[in-house]
Amino acid sequence: MSAGLKPQRAAEADPDGTDAETDDEARPASRRRAGRRSRTLLALVLAALLLTGGTLLVLTDRTADAPGADNRALTDSERTRRVIADISDALTTVFTYTPDDLATTERRAHDVLRGKAAKDYRALFGKLRRQAAEQKLSLTTQVVRAGAVELTGDTAQLLVFLDQRAKRKGAKATTAAAQLSITARLHDGHWTITDIKAR
Repeated sequence: MSAGLKPQRAAEADPDGTDAETDDEARPASRRRAGRRSRTLLALVLAALLLTGGTLLVLTDRTADAPGADNRALTDSERTRRVIADISDALTTVFTYTPDDLATTERRAHDVLRGKAAKDYRALFGKLRRQAAEQKLSLTTQVVRAGAVELTGDTAQLLVFLDQRAKRKGAKATTAAAQLSITARLHDGHWTITDIKAR
């Protein structure tokens, strides 16, 4: 009777009719598939990270080699403030004069103008000297706003807005606005003007 029970127990233990060995073989196969999926996913994540890293390196390299990468106009506030202050003072001085004190203006221009700016100013001032003496002409210049467009090494490009008030003897004063592009260069610790262009 006990011999007849054995097959029944076996059937109860394995209703599908498959034995334990087949079940054990199926489990490692599913584990292998899951392991392959995990490795594939890991490889894709690593590839994506490498691609992203490579892209960032290329973009960083391009940014470093870009023409404006050395421009310190927005990043070096102290140097920018200094160039704006020096150039504003220089423009106020060289474009402010009275008929009785043209020599002081001319001396100051010699200190703050260089290169093409100095040459152009000398030519202009030669005509201005006669006109100021004959018409008793005075000019007062005030920098309204100035900004550094580019600042690289010892060279700067600025955009400057001026208000100028001209007065002739016996006539009413007139006021005019001017906009200038200035090229400046650091010389002996001070910024000097090398080129002036009206805009």
